[in-house]
Amino acid sequence: MTAAPAALHDRALHLLQTIWGYPAFRGVQGEIVQQVAEGGNALVLMPTGGGKSLCYQLPSLLRPGTGIVVSPLIALMKDQVDTLRQNGVRAAFLNSTLLPHEAREVEDALLRGDLDLLYVAPERLLMPRTLDLLERAPVALFAIDEAHCVSQWGHDFRPEYQQLSVLAERFPELPRVALTATADERTRADIKSVLRLEDAPQFVSSFDRPNIQYRVGLKDSPKTQLLHFIREEHPGDAGIVYCLSRKSVEETAKWLQAQGIDALAYHAGLSSTERNNVQERFLNEEGVIVCATVAFGMGIDKPNVRFVAHLDLPKSMEGYYQETGRAGRDGLPSTAWMVYGLSDVVNVRRMLAQSDAPEEVKRVEASKLDALLTYCEAATCRRQVLLHYFGEELSEPCGNCDVCLNPPRVRDLTREAQMALSATIRTGNRFGAAHLTDVLLGRETDKVLAQGHHQLPTFGVGKEHDEKLWRSVLRQLVSLGYLSADDHFGLRATGKSRGILKEGQKLLLREDTLLPGLEHHHHHH
Repeated sequence: MTAAPAALHDRALHLLQTIWGYPAFRGVQGEIVQQVAEGGNALVLMPTGGGKSLCYQLPSLLRPGTGIVVSPLIALMKDQVDTLRQNGVRAAFLNSTLLPHEAREVEDALLRGDLDLLYVAPERLLMPRTLDLLERAPVALFAIDEAHCVSQWGHDFRPEYQQLSVLAERFPELPRVALTATADERTRADIKSVLRLEDAPQFVSSFDRPNIQYRVGLKDSPKTQLLHFIREEHPGDAGIVYCLSRKSVEETAKWLQAQGIDALAYHAGLSSTERNNVQERFLNEEGVIVCATVAFGMGIDKPNVRFVAHLDLPKSMEGYYQETGRAGRDGLPSTAWMVYGLSDVVNVRRMLAQSDAPEEVKRVEASKLDALLTYCEAATCRRQVLLHYFGEELSEPCGNCDVCLNPPRVRDLTREAQMALSATIRTGNRFGAAHLTDVLLGRETDKVLAQGHHQLPTFGVGKEHDEKLWRSVLRQLVSLGYLSADDHFGLRATGKSRGILKEGQKLLLREDTLLPGLEHHHHHH
C-alpha cells in the first residue's frame, strides 16, 4: 500500500529540504516524484542541470528497497555517489572500476537492504549474475539515465542500452523512469518502445535558460576576440573556454596567461592528479578560467560560471546546449559566446567523414551538425531556434541574444527559396541537399542523368549563384521548417512551404553568411 498522496507529498518535501536543501520543487519535479513514488512509470525530458537526478533519487528514498540507476557515465557515478553520501544518503555503485571484493560488499549491502541508491553500468546490469541478484534484492525502482542512448538516432548510441528491454520483462511490477536531456521525436519513440513506456506519462521541462545570453560571431582572430570579450564583459569572472584539440587548449591557456588572465588547461592527456587539481581550483577559487576539451564539465556543479566560450564548433546542438548550460546555474546573467568560420565547418565535416563510425551513425551526426550550423547562421532569434530544436516553441523573440540585440543585415532570397523548394518537389521530395544543388546549378552528374532530372524545368535555373549560396539557402529552409529531412536525410517540402511558394511569404537570409570571401573582418566599435 502506498501512503496517501498528502502524506507522501509531506515526506517528499521534508526530504527535499533536509537532504538537498531546496525549499520547494521546481517545475514538473514534484509531479514526477509523486508519479514514480506511487509506483508509476515515467518518461522525463529535462535539460542537464535542471534537477534531473532528483526525479529518481527522491522516489528511491520514499519507496521501500533500493533505487537502481542505470548510467553509462562511469566517471560521473563516483561523483554522484560521493555527493549523495555526503548528504547522508546510502549510495553505492557497481562498475568495472571496483575490485571483486569491493563489488561483493556492494552486492551484500544491496541484499541486506542497506542501500537507498545503487548506480550500475548497463553492461554490468545485463550480466545474468546481476539480474539474478536483483530478483533476490528489495528493489524500489529502475531509473534509466541518459535514456537517449537506446536510440540509433541519439547522439550517443550504446548498443547495450537496447537490451534494457529485459527490465520490463523480468521486473514488470517495478516502476521504470527513463530520463534524458535529448528529446527529438525519433529518439523519444525509441525510448518508449525499448523500455516499454508507451503508456507512461511524459514530463517535459522547459529547456529555456533565460539568463543566458547567446552570441555567435564569425572568426577573425579568435584569441584576440576572446581576450577582448573577457576583458570588456567578464573581467575577474569564472568561465570555461571550449576548444576542439588538446593542442589548442594548451595554446589558448598559455596565451591568456601571458595576457595576465588566470587561465588553466584541462584535457584527457593530463594525469588525474593534474586534472583534479584544475577542478579543485576552478570550484574553490574565484575568477579562474578553464580552457578545456569537452572532457571538462561532466558533473561539475559550479553555480557561478559567468560565461562559456566556444573557440571551435561543438558537434551538435545537444553538445552546445549541454556545454553552454554550465553557465549561470545560479540564474544570474551569463553569456554563451562562440566564434566560428568556414574553416571550422570544413574541419568538423572532414572529421565526421573520416571517422570509423558506421554509415548510419555518420548520417545522424551530419544532420546534427547541419542543425548546429543552421543555428549559427540564424537570422532570427537564436533562443527560438535552439528551443525549437528541442521541440519547444517560444512565441516571442527573446530579446537576450545577439540577433535580437543587434539584428543582422539580411537579403531577400525569396526567389531562390522558391527555386529550391520547386526543385525539391519536382524531384519527388526525397533527395539530399547535394543532389538538389546539382540540379539547380545544371550539373549533369551520373545521378542527375540517371534520374532524368536534367529534363526538369528547374534544371540549371540557379546558375547565376554558386554552390555555397544554394547550400546556405537549403540549410536555412531546413532550419526554418520549410523543408524537413527524412531518416536518410532526403529533403521534403513541408506544408509550411506553401507560404513561400504560393502566399507571398518572404525568405530573408543573413548577409554575413553569404559573402563570397572566406572570413571577413568584423571591426569592434
